[in-house]
Amino acid sequence: MKQDIYNTIGKNIQKYRKIKGIKQHDLAQGLFLSDSFIAKLESKTRQTISIDTLEQIADFLEVDITVFFDKSVFKTK
Repeated sequence: MKQDIYNTIGKNIQKYRKIKGIKQHDLAQGLFLSDSFIAKLESKTRQTISIDTLEQIADFLEVDITVFFDKSVFKTK
């Protein structure tokens, strides 16, 4: 099944946020974004995101922006 790019980005944001032990609220607050924006990004809702905001999230999570495009996040073990 082909995955939507927004879903791929959102699932990877969620993955790295959880690895860092950061709650959605804390990520949102740290970047002056709304809680609902982060929740929508991480859900299957087609929430669009600018490259600038994506870069800010990557910086906050201390990851390279390219990790958000990794489709292997959907592979089952």
